[in-house]
Amino acid sequence: MRVNKNIAIFGVALATSCMLFTSCNTVKSMNNTQKGAGIGAVGGAGLGALIGKKAGNTAVGAIIGGALGGVAGGLIGKKMDKQAAEIERTVDGAEVVKAGEGIIVKFDSGILFGFDQTALRPEAQTNIKNLVNSLNSNPDTDILVIGHTDNKGTEQYNQGLSERRANAVKTYAVSQGLAGGRVKTEGKSFSEPIGDNSTEAGRAQNRRVEIVIVANDKMKADAKQETSM
Repeated sequence: MRVNKNIAIFGVALATSCMLFTSCNTVKSMNNTQKGAGIGAVGGAGLGALIGKKAGNTAVGAIIGGALGGVAGGLIGKKMDKQAAEIERTVDGAEVVKAGEGIIVKFDSGILFGFDQTALRPEAQTNIKNLVNSLNSNPDTDILVIGHTDNKGTEQYNQGLSERRANAVKTYAVSQGLAGGRVKTEGKSFSEPIGDNSTEAGRAQNRRVEIVIVANDKMKADAKQETSM
């Protein structure tokens, strides 16, 4: 179809432009509806350009792996836009990264946990509870919780810490009514830095939990059906 062809051309052109120019204000101003429509053609490099260095490779890969692209992807992106705005309004302490057909909700580990701890702070429990309310209002999504650390200490210790923190977020979210079958967890230690681990500011960026929200099979099937009408 002509519409899909034009969207694909747009996606490739967008990805190329962002890789050539470090300042991509046009992309930054795009919403998920527009990004979702082109993401199937854009692929991994394009999504990286769309969201910038705000998330690790695992989070980006989770969104790429399930992306439909085309008009169906645009419909999913529209739904993600609406949920992202809701999360921004209701969840304090979270950075919401709009990423085509998905959303990345990012928390600084210092907001969620005490130093070297895996028990959620009381205020963090409120934040996660509010996020659960949004997730339950939008049930046709799957969730991946990813823990990250800085490079202080051994890789083995940090791997365990990152896994325990991701699991702590899942456990509390499930206790607040989120269906456990929707949620997977991963720990990445310090293998996916988004900041410079040689500086304290960079290490603070790297100590984080990313919550990735993507369309489940039902949302994808509904989007495909809608575009075929």
